[in-house]
Amino acid sequence: MTFWLLRRVALFAVSLLVASVLVFALLRLLPGDVAATIAGTDATPQRLAAIRAELGLDRSLPAQYGSWLAGVLRGDFGTSQLNGASVSAELGRKLSVTAPLVLGGALLAVLVALPFGVLAAVRNRTFVGTGISAVSQVGIAVPTLWLGLVLVLVFSVQLGALPAQGFPVDGWADPGSAVRSLVLPWVALGLTEGAVLLRFVRSAVLGVLHSDFLRTARAKGLTRGQALRAHGFRNAALPVVSVLGVQLATLIVGAVVVERVFTLPGVGSMLVVDVGNRDLVKVQGEVFLVVAAVLVISLLVDVAHRLIDPRLREVR
Repeated sequence: MTFWLLRRVALFAVSLLVASVLVFALLRLLPGDVAATIAGTDATPQRLAAIRAELGLDRSLPAQYGSWLAGVLRGDFGTSQLNGASVSAELGRKLSVTAPLVLGGALLAVLVALPFGVLAAVRNRTFVGTGISAVSQVGIAVPTLWLGLVLVLVFSVQLGALPAQGFPVDGWADPGSAVRSLVLPWVALGLTEGAVLLRFVRSAVLGVLHSDFLRTARAKGLTRGQALRAHGFRNAALPVVSVLGVQLATLIVGAVVVERVFTLPGVGSMLVVDVGNRDLVKVQGEVFLVVAAVLVISLLVDVAHRLIDPRLREVR
């Protein structure tokens, strides 16, 4: 297990390094010139050259990449090319919105998917099981954007119970206001992603219910519930954990849409604005952070598989 974990962490580090090269290189293919954006349309060639030299854009691409990567390793993502603000500080403030948004949406998705997915499998081909499956199919078909707008219309415009958009200026200094601002985004993310996860939970539990080892356990005197708790859920957890990892990555991407709908000042909204402004330093920091989060999720899923299934611990 220790050798496998060291090798997996080494693979994670290599993947992160390759991702940093790709992010840096691909962003350089974007059209436009940040120096021209700063200087304006009437800038002289001398003014443009001076701005490029000030921003370090006159250096070779390997030199620019090396400087940026050295800063990332120190936790410094550089400074904005447009206003000189610290990218790390800005990301920290935006993450205080995006991280709770993604984690809260994931928690709600799990709370919806696990009990209802198991119930749909156990009550398969009954009114309850069929009803849960039908509702989950509708949830999969509903776009997050549309659901967010409906939630705003019902709970903000009609009932006035929750804020329609925005986030407190002082952030989490007022936890109550911050939580109220995230309730509708959590529901929009959690229900749509929970509907997808529910289908996989149902399929995994159905597969276990018809397995030979569960029939053997029941033949030894265990009830179906006892057999599921003792042997079934652990086996069903493997595919569910894999799908949950993919769903977490999807939630990170889906947070961009939700932040725009509810006007949340998170990383997604920041990324959209910075791409439009062609602030490459900020964009590459934001994209690299998202890629790193996805790679971390992949690493944690692999570790969870090893912890759940003892047979995998023997595989090097």
